[in-house]
Amino acid sequence: MNIIEVFDDPRLIGGYIKEQDKSFFNWKVFFKSIYAIPMDQKERKVYRKFTERRRPPKQPIESIYCVSGRKSGKSLIASCLAVYTSVFADFWKSHVRPGQKVYYPIIATDKVQAREVFQYCNGILDSNPTFREQVARPLTWEIELKNSVVIMIRTANFKAIRGPLYIGAILDELAFMKDENSVNPADELIKGLLPGLIPGGKLIGISSAYAKFGILYSEYKDYFGKDDPNTLIWVSDTMSMNPFFNKRKIERALKKDYSHARAEYYSAFREDIESYIPPELIDEMTVPGRFGVAKKYGTEYFAFLDPSGGRQDSFTLGISHKGRKRIVLDVLEERIPPFRPKNVVKEYVKILNRYGISKVYADHYAEAWVQESFEDLGIDIEYSDLTASELYLNFLPLLSNGAVELLDNKKLKAQFVGLERRTRPGGKDLVTHYSRGHDDLANVCAGSIVMVNMQGEEQPSWVYHLGMKEEEETKEDKKKRAPKPFGRLPEGKKKKKPEPRPDESWVM
Repeated sequence: MNIIEVFDDPRLIGGYIKEQDKSFFNWKVFFKSIYAIPMDQKERKVYRKFTERRRPPKQPIESIYCVSGRKSGKSLIASCLAVYTSVFADFWKSHVRPGQKVYYPIIATDKVQAREVFQYCNGILDSNPTFREQVARPLTWEIELKNSVVIMIRTANFKAIRGPLYIGAILDELAFMKDENSVNPADELIKGLLPGLIPGGKLIGISSAYAKFGILYSEYKDYFGKDDPNTLIWVSDTMSMNPFFNKRKIERALKKDYSHARAEYYSAFREDIESYIPPELIDEMTVPGRFGVAKKYGTEYFAFLDPSGGRQDSFTLGISHKGRKRIVLDVLEERIPPFRPKNVVKEYVKILNRYGISKVYADHYAEAWVQESFEDLGIDIEYSDLTASELYLNFLPLLSNGAVELLDNKKLKAQFVGLERRTRPGGKDLVTHYSRGHDDLANVCAGSIVMVNMQGEEQPSWVYHLGMKEEEETKEDKKKRAPKPFGRLPEGKKKKKPEPRPDESWVM
């Protein structure tokens, strides 16, 4: 039986689908597209509308990226594909040994997000006797079938998916798949999955549209509208795929936030969000193998603190100094929750004393207990006039001009690369981390380096503040905007990657 027959049969998936047939017409065309099932004239018109390809595929597609509006039914459709492949497909049997298990993973940023697709799979398999007979053992995060197939939930950890054989995979909300421990988690996930994907298995990425960066946008840019035999990009809006959705809700969303609503419901990649910094720039300013720099006598150090209560966010500390040519990041400390804040304060005070620091900077969000705890141990807290976003905006020109040396810290790099720069009404830029992301290390790194660069001037004219208008800057301001760089090279000379000096590098 092909996917359309299983989807329509009331004794199979059709018995689970309650809506009217017409609401799934476009999704059936999607099924026919990826399985190379013949289409009639009306279906070809739908196919061309959502793929911008000229001819339907002549063979099944193995890499599918479905960019569809929110509440369009893409999670339910992905579940149908997972169940159909797990129960009816047999292409994989010649590739495994007797008794060997194969897997169909549903992967998302976290298990809560992936659980919706998993619950649909559970519901379909429990909807009729034919499917129930196929289930050997339902577990919390897995469904083991009698044919040795296991449908399972996995988080977006590229290390955890290596090893097993896969008959297919679903990457749920691919555009939002980020991880502070990895620079390109979605890309690394796909690279980790492909070697284990049995020939004939389908890699399916489903997501609403987001910004114009990341693996989903990259695949869209490379393959949308092209008759590629291996990769298909399907782009559709909410109402086309789910005509029963409340249209007034979309209209209200458009009035409230036009860019956000266009991405959510019309699958239009956002123009107002861009990546804050490319990973190559971080690599260029990172000293390989340097994990910390020992104190040098006669040097003035500056510290920046990002405190935490010990439940969700990390408690971080960054220390930097002005070197001979560049601003050097010397110390990067992180305490991951759970922890007792007072114990971390004591640890950090010892480090601050070691570097001769009696005053540490923090942002205005630091709670009162932070100031009291540090002052009790002889360390003053001074609140920065700049927000975290303004710190990042001031850190960027220093990095771009080659005026900094960073420690070799993968998590720091991932947090910087994960930051997003958003253009707001009036031309205001906002730099912040992605939803459910963290920037604790990036914040103290940028904060300590910017604090070093600001010394000697009461308020440097080049410092960016949110809301600054371009016409307010004088010619003198524009000259000063590029900070007095420690390491600007004469014209004609290329920047060289800084080499660690024997007396400065040490392993923490």
